[in-house]
Amino acid sequence: RFAFEELFLIQLNNLYQKFSLSKEKAPAMDNAERTISNAAKNLPFELTKSQKEALGEILIDLEKSEPMNRLLQGDVGSGKTIVAGLAALVSAHNGYQSAIMAPTEILARQHYRTLAKLFPNFTQGIGLLVSKEVHVSYGEGLETEIKKPTFLKEISEGKVKILIGTHALIEKKVAFKNLGLVVVDEQHRFGVKQRAALSSHAGLVSHFLSMSATPIPRTIMMTMFGDLDLSIISELPKGRKEIITKIVEPENRDKAYAFIRGQVRRGRQVFVVCPRIEPSEANPISSNWSSDWEQLEIKSVKEEYEKLAKTVFPDLKVAMLHGKMPAKGGSVLGGKVTKQQVMADFAGGKVDILVSTSVIEVGVDVQNATIMMIEGSERFGLAQLYQFRGRVGRGHHQSFCFLFTESPSKNTRDRLNSLLTAKNGLELAEKDLRFRGPGEFLGKEQAGMPDIAMQALQKPELVKASRSAAELVAKNGWEMKNYPDLYEKFREFRRKVHLE
Repeated sequence: RFAFEELFLIQLNNLYQKFSLSKEKAPAMDNAERTISNAAKNLPFELTKSQKEALGEILIDLEKSEPMNRLLQGDVGSGKTIVAGLAALVSAHNGYQSAIMAPTEILARQHYRTLAKLFPNFTQGIGLLVSKEVHVSYGEGLETEIKKPTFLKEISEGKVKILIGTHALIEKKVAFKNLGLVVVDEQHRFGVKQRAALSSHAGLVSHFLSMSATPIPRTIMMTMFGDLDLSIISELPKGRKEIITKIVEPENRDKAYAFIRGQVRRGRQVFVVCPRIEPSEANPISSNWSSDWEQLEIKSVKEEYEKLAKTVFPDLKVAMLHGKMPAKGGSVLGGKVTKQQVMADFAGGKVDILVSTSVIEVGVDVQNATIMMIEGSERFGLAQLYQFRGRVGRGHHQSFCFLFTESPSKNTRDRLNSLLTAKNGLELAEKDLRFRGPGEFLGKEQAGMPDIAMQALQKPELVKASRSAAELVAKNGWEMKNYPDLYEKFREFRRKVHLE
């Protein structure tokens, strides 16, 4: 009963969020069929059936004067970026700007390169804004050199129609003239107030599209993201080979290393991922646990890098990548090594093996990389392992994922084996929910989510019942005249989760 009450209030809030958004006005856009058709014809590949279906659902939303609030879900490499890019073309065709936000600078740069390459005839400006770095392309694959103040001025004048970057895009210094579409990667919460702050054009609120490669279990989707409409890309592009996944026992480590060396000699490249170090493992005496955590995380990558570079693969080119490295400048071969240069050298084939933290989980696309080697694989959730594995298998060569573990636990083996047997990401997410529970899946800080409600997320019948009850109340109006006590309880819930 207590679990039902918590789920019911969350579901009621989802419906209220949808209701509130429906009262806002968004730019109603012409579907720009010719624009989409021409752009699709010039792509070096054909859109899959589910890409076309997802794009169709997004275009229907963009035609409405009610703001779109949609989640685009699809496996790593399924082609979400091009779908979002085509939606941004429609926005530009209607005279509006689009902002595409990525969680990391690496991913923002990749999105920029991808769209500039795939839309060579787009002359209305594709821009990149990350920390102190700016780029802009006005078609034909040519970048125009531009200083940041001039770049920001062109954005404010509406001359850059598609702007890609990190959360720097929503800082006060970045002023859009008429933002019609906001796309964010791996962040499903982006409120009406945030959109309204970005959209200063005639009081309109921009359309919103969230993209996620993280498979979300059905009960969590219904509860935590129940205010979002859902589009799913359920297939990978044609020609992709299934990634061969193996659990590597400690006694077989040397055999795996020998196989990796053989692949590198054939011209392939390798990712090596080391586990995150949890905050509880930081120095308990220190008051700055965040700094300790980061240092421990880096140390683990450094130790693996030293071992592979000096002992295991002294004849190969090994580099490392972690979140504390500076973003720009320097070189792998000397000086102050930076994230951008390491990734550029790896993508350019100058590095054989890249040792990294989970910073490569999202958005790194190196088609020549065919091996994903994961150290301490039991330390990661299945959804995260699924993301890592998706970093390979993006080209024409057969790819492999090696899960290294020294844990003797049967539960660990069962969990890792499910990565080998699951047919798709959604099935894997449901298994992850059973193995680890929703607390691990959603993260430690879920405002307004007590333990009893977290556990209830594993009970589909309770989630459905709470949704039905919330819909019944919502039908009778948000004043809740017949339910004064519930009205107060709901207000209290919204205050608790900082929504009022």
